[in-house]
Amino acid sequence: MSALWLDFLANEAARTSIAATARRLGYSRTAVSLALAGKYPGNTDKLAATVLDVLGRVQCPHLEREVTPGECAASGGQMPTSSPAALRLWRACQTCPHRPAATTDNTKPRPRKAGKEQAA
Repeated sequence: MSALWLDFLANEAARTSIAATARRLGYSRTAVSLALAGKYPGNTDKLAATVLDVLGRVQCPHLEREVTPGECAASGGQMPTSSPAALRLWRACQTCPHRPAATTDNTKPRPRKAGKEQAA
């Protein structure tokens, strides 16, 4: 898991306080403080998932609601062909400012037709 969650945690703690951030996440102040100091004794996967779910939400301009980073990345992933609504969402995601960098260029180029010369 990337350190993006730690950036979200540090920014929120700086914006409010460690105690307020801990309350918002449902963790103790000590756990948040240790995570920020890099001294959290346990596995941080659960804390990281909570931070991304609570603090990593972005406002989706197309859906007009907050979405998690996972929902955002999934919407801009592979082009859907079975649902017109999903296709509209995918098209909106292609130009969205919140689009994750990992979902760029998911379209495949069309193969050239055999036997035809391309005029330059």
